Amino acid sequence: MANDPTQRFFAGFMRIHILHHAGEGPIYGVEIARELGRHGYRVSYGTLYPVLHSLERAGLLASRQVVKNGRRRRVYELTDLGRRTLEELKPKIRELVEEVLGDAVEPNARADSAAAQT
Repeated sequence: MANDPTQRFFAGFMRIHILHHAGEGPIYGVEIARELGRHGYRVSYGTLYPVLHSLERAGLLASRQVVKNGRRRRVYELTDLGRRTLEELKPKIRELVEEVLGDAVEPNARADSAAAQT
Protein backbone atom coordinates (compact mmCIF):
# COMPACT_ATOMS: atom_id res chain seq x y z
CA MET A 1 0.00 0.00 0.00
CA ALA A 2 2.80 2.45 0.83
CA ASN A 3 4.04 2.45 -2.80
CA ASP A 4 0.61 2.97 -4.35
CA PRO A 5 -0.33 6.67 -4.23
CA THR A 6 -4.01 5.88 -4.83
CA GLN A 7 -4.09 3.59 -1.81
CA ARG A 8 -2.48 6.29 0.32
CA PHE A 9 -5.30 8.69 -0.62
CA PHE A 10 -7.87 5.99 0.14
CA ALA A 11 -6.28 5.55 3.57
CA GLY A 12 -7.09 9.20 4.33
CA PHE A 13 -10.63 8.82 3.04
CA MET A 14 -11.01 5.66 5.12
CA ARG A 15 -10.09 7.56 8.29
CA ILE A 16 -12.82 10.11 7.56
CA HIS A 17 -15.33 7.30 6.97
CA ILE A 18 -14.36 5.75 10.30
CA LEU A 19 -14.82 9.06 12.14
CA HIS A 20 -18.18 9.58 10.44
CA HIS A 21 -19.49 6.13 11.34
CA ALA A 22 -18.14 6.31 14.89
CA GLY A 23 -20.05 9.59 15.18
CA GLU A 24 -23.26 7.73 14.38
CA GLY A 25 -22.70 5.32 17.25
CA PRO A 26 -20.24 2.83 18.71
CA ILE A 27 -18.46 0.68 16.12
CA TYR A 28 -16.70 -2.67 16.22
CA GLY A 29 -13.79 -3.50 13.95
CA VAL A 30 -15.74 -6.19 12.09
CA GLU A 31 -18.69 -3.84 11.55
CA ILE A 32 -16.55 -0.98 10.28
CA ALA A 33 -14.68 -3.37 7.97
CA ARG A 34 -18.04 -4.39 6.44
CA GLU A 35 -19.14 -0.77 6.16
CA LEU A 36 -15.88 0.24 4.51
CA GLY A 37 -16.31 -2.71 2.12
CA ARG A 38 -19.75 -1.37 1.24
CA HIS A 39 -18.01 1.86 0.21
CA GLY A 40 -15.57 -0.07 -1.98
CA TYR A 41 -12.58 -0.26 0.36
CA ARG A 42 -10.76 -3.58 0.49
CA VAL A 43 -9.13 -3.41 3.87
CA SER A 44 -7.64 -6.24 5.89
CA TYR A 45 -7.86 -6.36 9.65
CA GLY A 46 -4.08 -6.02 9.64
CA THR A 47 -4.60 -2.57 8.10
CA LEU A 48 -7.83 -1.59 9.84
CA TYR A 49 -6.84 -2.13 13.45
CA PRO A 50 -3.64 -0.05 13.25
CA VAL A 51 -5.76 2.76 11.76
CA LEU A 52 -8.27 2.47 14.60
CA HIS A 53 -5.43 2.45 17.13
CA SER A 54 -3.81 5.53 15.54
CA LEU A 55 -7.13 7.40 15.65
CA GLU A 56 -7.41 6.43 19.30
CA ARG A 57 -3.85 7.56 20.08
CA ALA A 58 -4.66 10.89 18.39
CA GLY A 59 -7.62 11.28 20.76
CA LEU A 60 -10.22 11.10 17.99
CA LEU A 61 -11.64 7.75 19.08
CA ALA A 62 -11.98 6.11 22.49
CA SER A 63 -12.36 2.38 22.97
CA ARG A 64 -13.62 0.06 25.63
CA GLN A 65 -14.09 -3.67 25.88
CA VAL A 66 -17.58 -5.13 26.02
CA VAL A 67 -18.95 -8.64 26.06
CA LYS A 68 -21.34 -9.42 23.22
CA ASN A 69 -22.73 -12.91 22.66
CA GLY A 70 -20.19 -14.24 25.14
CA ARG A 71 -17.25 -12.72 23.27
CA ARG A 72 -15.07 -9.83 24.34
CA ARG A 73 -15.00 -7.10 21.73
CA ARG A 74 -13.50 -3.65 21.54
CA VAL A 75 -15.97 -0.86 20.79
CA TYR A 76 -14.77 2.44 19.35
CA GLU A 77 -16.60 5.72 19.87
CA LEU A 78 -15.99 9.24 18.62
CA THR A 79 -14.54 11.56 21.25
CA ASP A 80 -15.37 15.25 21.61
CA LEU A 81 -12.11 16.03 19.81
CA GLY A 82 -13.05 13.56 17.08
CA ARG A 83 -16.46 15.21 16.71
CA ARG A 84 -14.91 18.69 16.48
CA THR A 85 -12.32 17.45 14.00
CA LEU A 86 -14.98 15.85 11.82
CA GLU A 87 -17.04 19.05 11.87
CA GLU A 88 -13.94 21.04 10.86
CA LEU A 89 -13.32 18.62 7.99
CA LYS A 90 -16.83 18.76 6.53
CA PRO A 91 -16.56 22.19 4.83
CA LYS A 92 -13.16 21.23 3.42
CA ILE A 93 -14.54 17.93 2.14
CA ARG A 94 -17.49 19.72 0.54
CA GLU A 95 -15.19 22.31 -1.06
CA LEU A 96 -12.89 19.61 -2.41
CA VAL A 97 -15.74 17.53 -3.82
CA GLU A 98 -17.29 20.56 -5.51
CA GLU A 99 -13.97 21.64 -6.97
CA VAL A 100 -12.96 18.18 -8.20
CA LEU A 101 -16.37 17.05 -9.43
CA GLY A 102 -17.67 20.44 -10.57
CA ASP A 103 -21.02 20.10 -12.31
CA ALA A 104 -21.38 16.51 -11.13
CA VAL A 105 -22.25 17.83 -7.65
CA GLU A 106 -25.97 18.14 -7.00
CA PRO A 107 -27.21 21.77 -7.02
CA ASN A 108 -28.61 21.42 -3.47
CA ALA A 109 -25.18 20.40 -2.18
CA ARG A 110 -23.66 23.53 -3.76
CA ALA A 111 -26.36 25.74 -2.24
CA ASP A 112 -25.82 24.16 1.19
CA SER A 113 -22.08 24.76 0.86
CA ALA A 114 -22.54 28.42 -0.12
CA ALA A 115 -24.88 28.96 2.81
CA ALA A 116 -22.41 27.34 5.21
CA GLN A 117 -19.65 29.69 4.09
CA THR A 118 -21.67 32.88 4.64
